[in-house]
Amino acid sequence: MTDGPAPVLAAELIRWSWVGDHLDDIRRLLVNEPRGHADMYGAFVTPPDDEGADLGVVFFQNEGYSTACGHGTIALVTWAIDSGRVEVPAGAREALVTVDVPSGRLACVARLDERGRVDAVRFRNVPSFVLARDVAVETSRGPLDLDIAFGGAFYASLEVRTAGLTVSPAALPELIALQRELRPVLDRSIEMVHPEEPELRGLYGIIFWQPIDDEARLAQRNVTVFADGEVDRSPCGSGTSARLAILHDRGEIAAGQTLHHRSIIDSAFDARVTAAGPVIGGHPSVVTEVEGSAFATGRHTFTLDARDPLGAGFLLR
Repeated sequence: MTDGPAPVLAAELIRWSWVGDHLDDIRRLLVNEPRGHADMYGAFVTPPDDEGADLGVVFFQNEGYSTACGHGTIALVTWAIDSGRVEVPAGAREALVTVDVPSGRLACVARLDERGRVDAVRFRNVPSFVLARDVAVETSRGPLDLDIAFGGAFYASLEVRTAGLTVSPAALPELIALQRELRPVLDRSIEMVHPEEPELRGLYGIIFWQPIDDEARLAQRNVTVFADGEVDRSPCGSGTSARLAILHDRGEIAAGQTLHHRSIIDSAFDARVTAAGPVIGGHPSVVTEVEGSAFATGRHTFTLDARDPLGAGFLLR
């Protein structure tokens, strides 16, 4: 993969907008109960923007549509290769797959085992940058300071111990409540708009993180709560890029150094800053790579009975 920044794609942004107007009944059918749940995540596979990519994607969740999803990209590339959607030469141990997402074009590399199955995928993200540091917010847990960065979407980062919390399943109800408190306040306080693509706007999620004691590497555990209180079970790929931008801006990680990023369920991504990116609206950016794994869990058929009074379903949370 080259070190050049990935362009933002007008066509994929148009598709991102179009699906909300034309396919939202399908999103609700799949995400809502009884077929899904409040933390369900999905994607529409689309044609690529041009011949420079293999496929495109529009991600969706309980609130609507997402401009980026790192773990979704890893899963998509895994599916594309394992299903034969993207052909790989026999005996190859790596495969290059290019994916168009609403925030830009992602160059991906899949590592394959001896049987041609995907072991892991790393993607080179769109340029990531810090929008604001040490943003002071008054909350029900007292004053808190957060950093805001873009990694395909805008994320705020909070060291959870400053709020008297931990990244743990037991703390999830309090973390969800805090995300719902913080997100509207931050959206009102700071204009979060990508300087070059104004469609990329608004705070998507809050990354709650804490350090992990590890003498061999920089390691952190996080849980990202995004959309309407939705919990990311993965370490959050686009959020990991946002974390790298913050760590690099603070001088806490150097180019080439690995961040070992663990999730609330202890799955992990390894990520690094690979190069300096362009200056975006006065903000220096970095080019990041994130690597992780995804595995198929099944094939599902969903139906909608026209007589069903619940129709496309419901959400209780």
